[in-house]
Amino acid sequence: MSADAAVATSIFAAFMVFTVVLGLLSVRVGRGTRKGGSGERGGGLADWSVGGRSLGSVFIWVLMAGEGYTSFSYLGAAGWGYNVGAPVLYVIAYMSCGYAVGYLVGPMLWGYARRHGLVGITDMVAHRYGRPWLGALVAIGATVCLLPYIQLQITGMGVVVSTISYGAISLNWAYFLAFAITTGFVVVSGLRGSAWVSVLKDVLVIGTLGFLACYVPVHYFGGYGDFLGRLVDEKAQWLTFPGHASGGLDQGWFVSTSFLNSLTVVIFPTTVAGYLGARSADTLRRNAVALPIYNVLLLVPMLLGMAALFVVPGLVGAESNLALFKLVVDSLPAWAVGVIGVAAALSSIVPMAVFMLVIGTMWGRSVLGLVPRLASRQKLGSQVVVVVAGALALLLTYTAPNTLVRLSLISYEGMAQLVPMLLVGLAWRRMTLYGALSGLVVGATLVSVLVFTDRDPLWGVNAGLLALAVNLVVALAVSLLGPRDTDERPDAEVLADWEPPAGAAEPARPVGPGGPPPGQAAAATDGG
Repeated sequence: MSADAAVATSIFAAFMVFTVVLGLLSVRVGRGTRKGGSGERGGGLADWSVGGRSLGSVFIWVLMAGEGYTSFSYLGAAGWGYNVGAPVLYVIAYMSCGYAVGYLVGPMLWGYARRHGLVGITDMVAHRYGRPWLGALVAIGATVCLLPYIQLQITGMGVVVSTISYGAISLNWAYFLAFAITTGFVVVSGLRGSAWVSVLKDVLVIGTLGFLACYVPVHYFGGYGDFLGRLVDEKAQWLTFPGHASGGLDQGWFVSTSFLNSLTVVIFPTTVAGYLGARSADTLRRNAVALPIYNVLLLVPMLLGMAALFVVPGLVGAESNLALFKLVVDSLPAWAVGVIGVAAALSSIVPMAVFMLVIGTMWGRSVLGLVPRLASRQKLGSQVVVVVAGALALLLTYTAPNTLVRLSLISYEGMAQLVPMLLVGLAWRRMTLYGALSGLVVGATLVSVLVFTDRDPLWGVNAGLLALAVNLVVALAVSLLGPRDTDERPDAEVLADWEPPAGAAEPARPVGPGGPPPGQAAAATDGG
């Protein structure tokens, strides 16, 4: 191992140890908070999966920003900027619009979940339609959509670790390190630990991207004026739609994808986990106002990816995702490479931890919870599922990486098909089980056919949005004209602004169909 590799990997190792320590400390502080009388009681599933619904504005802000800043920020955004150009701006567009939608939807979901003692979207659909098996069905479908993101974060962190070690750590070992660190971290610390580590991650992300935004144009071009001048003169195609060699990613695709993703991101299971961890509805509203400011940082890797066109031309395929790190390794000392690598690695660990946490919670609550012998040990079951899900993603990363990459094509479009069932169903009492389920089946089938037959986009429009439109029409038609549910819930409407008065006890609402009150639920699920 070279001296540069030793320095960079030592810095990386030290920060990874500090990350684990932060996770353990968050658990200890969380226990002290519960003994002090706040948060969820008992340290059960709700405390592990949604932080005891006790996270304030700062922690919610960094946690939800952490979900938006993944390894994509350092690898994919720069790679898109390098390969395509302008169409990559859809990420900033949909995230900012999604935060605006979340200003309304977040408090609504938070109020409904808190009112009924729920901890995720599978709980919500099971409670809303009075069918526990529906929550299990949604958990299975959502897992298919989330697993690719775990694999992509394992791959992203592996590439970062291998690169900052100057090749001393092989990709295979780097993948395993990514899995082992994140799995151990999330099993022990849960959502609260992810929020704590997000603070460290955000400090490093803001610092490193801010530095690179100033350093790279000055170092390689003499300043922004010369850099942007060359970009306009020599690479103008990257600055307009449809970009360079983009395969038809024009204005229609940009608008339809931004609109679809802004709707989908607010019901994405990881986003909802952030909503449900909040202390109050007002925390979420303040968060929705502040989060778009963070999106400005995404311009940096996109721009630096285009800067790499002049510095390291000729990158092809997956190698283009390393455009930003090629600049970093080429021009900076080893210690700086190590710090930037840590920021990129934490940008994989935090979202990967939340993805794994959500999958574990969905299965522990909605799938394993249907088995009488396992229902009393939901937290332990969820933690086991976290390990299994991470191990499955790691195994497929080694043996069949294209399997999950292929599934990732329908991740957002597939999750979008839950919008009528969840959001419309919560806001409109007349939505029936038959209507919601019919729409979901039709929408999911249509989007799968369009994507896997290479008809996405269709007529220049995102295939997921077309499928969602058909899904909504079917759901409304069946709800209005089809059979009625045999056991409609009179309390299915959502009071978006509902929260208990200060000092009031939690209402004794059922956790799920026929479940115990929240206080009993905490004790019953504290099997971990």
